[in-house]
Amino acid sequence: MTEWSKDLVLYRMTRANETLEDARILANADRWNACVNRLYYACFYAVSALLVRHGLSSSKHTGVRSLFNRQYVKPGKIPKDLARIYNDLFERRQEGDYIDFVSFEESQVLPWISKAEHLIEYITPKTFQIFRCFSRFLDKPAA
Repeated sequence: MTEWSKDLVLYRMTRANETLEDARILANADRWNACVNRLYYACFYAVSALLVRHGLSSSKHTGVRSLFNRQYVKPGKIPKDLARIYNDLFERRQEGDYIDFVSFEESQVLPWISKAEHLIEYITPKTFQIFRCFSRFLDKPAA
């Protein structure tokens, strides 16, 4: 793996965690549609980092989703029930961003936060295996 790829993995995992925190802030402000958007992007950054870690990438969100499902979910490397949140948030983000009059509610979104957290927590050690010096990310306490 090249240094550039390592830097990109680190950058995307950092973005995943920052964006997840943004989602929590938006949830605390009852901004549910914006929270869904940030939850999707948090998962997207983590999934993208996982792909880069293994020499894969796509310039389109649908391509990232397809590679993730084909390379990790279908062969059982990522449990289907865990991966479902990324696929669901992909659809919900599309609805919330591009369809008029879509309004998510607290009761819908709150469970998605913990599911997104679990997916990112599961992906983190798989991306940071190459970074022995970054063990602080692996031991990060859950928020």
